[in-house]
Amino acid sequence: MIRNVLISGAGVTGLALAYWLDKAGLSTTLVEQQPEFRRGGQAVDIRGVALDVVKAMGLLEDARAIRTLLHGMSMLDANGVEMQRTKERTFSAGRLDSPDIEIFRDDLCELLMGALSDRVEFIYGDSIVGLDEEKDQVEVIFSRGNQRRFDLVIAADGLYSKTRKLWFNDETSVIKSLGIALALFTTPNFTGLENWQLMHRENGVGYVIYPSRDKQEVRVSVGFAPGDATISRGDVPAQKAMVTSKCAHLRGAFAQYIEAMQETQAFYYNELAQISAPRWYKGRVVLAGDAAHCASPLSGQGTSLGLVGAFVLARELARHPDQPTDAFAAYESRMRPFVIRNQDMVDLNRQGPTPDELMTSSKNAIDLSDLLQELA
Repeated sequence: MIRNVLISGAGVTGLALAYWLDKAGLSTTLVEQQPEFRRGGQAVDIRGVALDVVKAMGLLEDARAIRTLLHGMSMLDANGVEMQRTKERTFSAGRLDSPDIEIFRDDLCELLMGALSDRVEFIYGDSIVGLDEEKDQVEVIFSRGNQRRFDLVIAADGLYSKTRKLWFNDETSVIKSLGIALALFTTPNFTGLENWQLMHRENGVGYVIYPSRDKQEVRVSVGFAPGDATISRGDVPAQKAMVTSKCAHLRGAFAQYIEAMQETQAFYYNELAQISAPRWYKGRVVLAGDAAHCASPLSGQGTSLGLVGAFVLARELARHPDQPTDAFAAYESRMRPFVIRNQDMVDLNRQGPTPDELMTSSKNAIDLSDLLQELA
């Protein structure tokens, strides 16, 4: 009988899993390597059937109330001069007349956290460093040295999942590099940008800028091909130096954002990749979200995949409380075709799906009617 579950990673997928597992009556623990809840991050999108999942959580209207509400975007040249503008779509959200919800990652995480009961346990500033399955439990060793037993462990710790690497040991075969580096950072809104997005893409370098909900900050994303340069994932000064070098030719207000980037603590850098894992579970450990099937930010579908996958996994566990392997198999069987379709939308020649693809693919690729009906 499944009684207690450990989730590695307190991002969107991990928090959504905690919500559904707690609702199913399972004792749920979240372990997060960050020392506290992390603010900042890019805007993400809730699309298609993920809207039905959020509605089932009772959070749809709350999510709509804190959406980004951008009114359009401007395409700029390298000097920061507007070349064209549109009020029909933005680069980050797609068509503005769609029912999709664009929301900042930290706002969504905060919304999900607020929906959790006091029964959910959080462990910050720690991570899994050892796993040993014995009979019907998994012995977990944490980086701080303590050990605990859980009936199941779910790895929801992102693209470069430490839990996946530790348990499955097949990293070289599952990570498909896209040859693009992405830097995300937050700076003060010293240009007074309001409800509008700025975008530039030329000669292998692109950026997107938009204000936070309170208009006090802007969120900046910069993408480029890193070439043969090798930078440690933890070497923030080297990462910032790389971004500065790649953006040295950009003029106008953007030069000020790069200058402000040097001081910000809200900085994230990663080389984009997709995850194509041949299996999502082994024994009593299962992968979820980006750890299982990252489609990359270029797909525009990562958050929706995470929300849907969390719902499917939790409901299948509720359906098979004594047979986790059957639950894992049903979860993977239902989700994998949906994942593949969304991953296939990434086209590096245009760096992302078209607005029409975003409107149709996630709605038609998976049927959750039976699982949603069980909640009615």
